[in-house]
Amino acid sequence: MSETTGRTLLRGTRVLGGEPQDVLIENGTVAAAGPGLSAPGAHVVEAEGLILLPGLVDLHTHLREPGREDSETVLTGTRAAAAGGFTAVHAMANTFPVADTAGVVEQVWRLGRQSGYCDVQPVGAVTVGLEGKQLAELGAMHDSAAGVRVFSDDGKCVDDAVIMRRALEYVKAFDGVIAQHAQEPRLTEGAQMNEGVVSAELGLGGWPAVAEESIIARDVLLAAHVGSRVHICHLSTAGSVDIVRWAKAKGWNVTAEVTPHHLLLTDELVRSYDPVYKVNPPLRTEADVLALREALADGTIDCVATDHAPHPHEDKDCEWGAAAMGMLGLETALSVVQHTMVDTGMLDWAGVADRMSFRPAAIGRLPGHGRPVAVGEPANLTLLDPSYRGAVNPAGFASRSRNTPYQGRELPGRVTHTFLRGRATVADGKLT
Repeated sequence: MSETTGRTLLRGTRVLGGEPQDVLIENGTVAAAGPGLSAPGAHVVEAEGLILLPGLVDLHTHLREPGREDSETVLTGTRAAAAGGFTAVHAMANTFPVADTAGVVEQVWRLGRQSGYCDVQPVGAVTVGLEGKQLAELGAMHDSAAGVRVFSDDGKCVDDAVIMRRALEYVKAFDGVIAQHAQEPRLTEGAQMNEGVVSAELGLGGWPAVAEESIIARDVLLAAHVGSRVHICHLSTAGSVDIVRWAKAKGWNVTAEVTPHHLLLTDELVRSYDPVYKVNPPLRTEADVLALREALADGTIDCVATDHAPHPHEDKDCEWGAAAMGMLGLETALSVVQHTMVDTGMLDWAGVADRMSFRPAAIGRLPGHGRPVAVGEPANLTLLDPSYRGAVNPAGFASRSRNTPYQGRELPGRVTHTFLRGRATVADGKLT
């Protein structure tokens, strides 16, 4: 697919929620911005009332290819990303084979380039086979065509402190970052949901908050000790927020993400025994949800990351104990953030741009993304209709999977257009 389609004039849009203005896209960049622009021959998008954001960037996406194409492929996953307003995603390493070599990360990177719907930046595994025993080819993955800068064994925790220290030391040489799935395995054996009142009443194995918090505490100390960067994946508890806030107050190079579902859903939903609510880390309490929202608002949590985890129906449409963990996120993330953060007054649209574009792109050191909507910048852009309200219907999803926890739930906001370097990947709410 070509990346540009000539000239496009967005008429009357509100950049980051500001005053209405026109924005001209030409040759893949923002060519002009201001009121009353004239662009003869340009394709005009009537954007009055629509919010213009920089293209969203996801630090945590599972595209499943290679190996689990029954769940998702790079093509279907990037179509889902574009539909959700994303222009770049970081593809996690827990594929089959694992993305622990230069060859596999280059395969994923090339598949992303072929798809054309958003940029795909592979995440390399920290350890060989995600087994936590031996460092993977971190340097080779970084030096490959994919230029990997983020490494994670997500799905599993790097629980060996010596391996974690060595990984942090290794990536420091090229300004990489280790993204940790914080889960102490011995404390979560047999765990099925958040440990608390609901788990006790339902008789399901509890997943204690300390299993997450203890790993985060260890890893921020390790990162400070070696002077390296650590990023905390899908932070989910109030205690984890406190640790990250403390580490940042020390000036340590620690960043963290929160998922949309942890900003909205609680463990009370597990009372239904519907496996669509089974996720890792588990849905927590209302108090945790409120703490996460406050931390995202004040910047303690740097960004929103979807942890988009597609599964085929047979892996979720079964009894709770046998069901896979994970839920979809790409196509509903912006709506959930509007519902939980914007409509509640906790973030404005400039804040959304910061948490869903600027900061994740900076953490991933991703060039060309997370840039201001300004003349001369790449036209990676998202148009959103914030006045829209509608029930989530997964039948219309671009993803190959349907395991969304929001089916039938009314959410605000609809992505009307997504532009990747000036080319519309979504136009009038439909993939191009």
